[in-house]
Amino acid sequence: MENLPLKKIGILAGEASGDLLGAKLIYALREHYPHLQIEGIGGAAMMAAGCNSLFDIERLAVMGFIEPLMRLPDLIRLRHDLLQHFLKNPPDVFIGIDAPDFNLGLELKLRQAGIPVVHYVSPSVWAWRQYRVHKIAKAVDLMLTLLPFEAKFYEQYKVPVRYVGHPLAAQIPLHPDKAEARRALCIDEKQTYIALLPGSRRQEIRYMAEPFLRAAHKAWQARPHLRFLTAHVNEQRYQEFYECYKKFTPDLPLEFFTRRSQDIMAAADVVVVTSGTSTLETMLYKRPMIIAYRMSRLTHLLAKILVKIPYVGLPNLLAGEWLVPELIQDAANPDAICQHIFDYLDHPEKVQKLIERFTQLHLELRADTAREISDAILNLKSAQTY
Repeated sequence: MENLPLKKIGILAGEASGDLLGAKLIYALREHYPHLQIEGIGGAAMMAAGCNSLFDIERLAVMGFIEPLMRLPDLIRLRHDLLQHFLKNPPDVFIGIDAPDFNLGLELKLRQAGIPVVHYVSPSVWAWRQYRVHKIAKAVDLMLTLLPFEAKFYEQYKVPVRYVGHPLAAQIPLHPDKAEARRALCIDEKQTYIALLPGSRRQEIRYMAEPFLRAAHKAWQARPHLRFLTAHVNEQRYQEFYECYKKFTPDLPLEFFTRRSQDIMAAADVVVVTSGTSTLETMLYKRPMIIAYRMSRLTHLLAKILVKIPYVGLPNLLAGEWLVPELIQDAANPDAICQHIFDYLDHPEKVQKLIERFTQLHLELRADTAREISDAILNLKSAQTY
């Protein structure tokens, strides 16, 4: 596959987790093509890897059903501008990373214009709105999935698919070192720490900061030896959460970090986390977790109608059973979160069984994902070229 005419790729990630995945992919592709031109939309990690981000990734950081509608004019304008750019400056392949509501419409137009399209990170078509698989089939030349059950779904619909494993499973050690993580953070190695990870989006801070902080305060009042950690994806989220901290729980012994979420997971005894990729990271770090999530009332009502799966947390989805608690909407209240924190702290045998199950799932997800994806893209180009 050497000497393939891969000179330029278009790439688009819509949020922090996609930015990290995109950066790893860029590094893997550059091993084959060190002078590869890469442009599209990415965050700090992708730009550090060499991506020319044409627009700010924050313009895509929306969640739920209602919030995107409020931002619809800007999102339509942004997609139009990107489409015109790539039509005038066609890449050899376009890679859309997650952000399906934005990416798939763009991918369809690009593919119709003759540009090969790869979509990395499957939308949750297996969970809700399964009819979207027909649009996906028209929009992509290849779907790359992070989870094994996703690939099986696409195979049923004859969509070209490749399961590539999850890059975090290869990156995160099978047996994380808690003491080492605490030394890296310069925190007390002997304390009991609870991590608060309320999410990377502005709306998640808005909905989750207060219940997370009040749950932590309640736990601290009952057990004053407890200490707390929090990490945020950038300075904006840091400041938003810090303002909530000053408002609701200014006396809480909470240490703040930026861009250190994985270190926080590794260092913690228990993690309180929102739904999403962070739940998978916490599982891979073998830490007991409480998944808690709130959204607007209307978004929650629509989700109850449309979502057809019994779990929202990736550990539970992968296991096909209730491994960790999921507290959604009104259930995500300080009393319930605090109760689950104490349940983990008071039952080490329960935590040990959870660690063993998490280790099994970790092994199932391990692969050299960046190389798998790079190989898939290069094979795709080979098929297009010869």
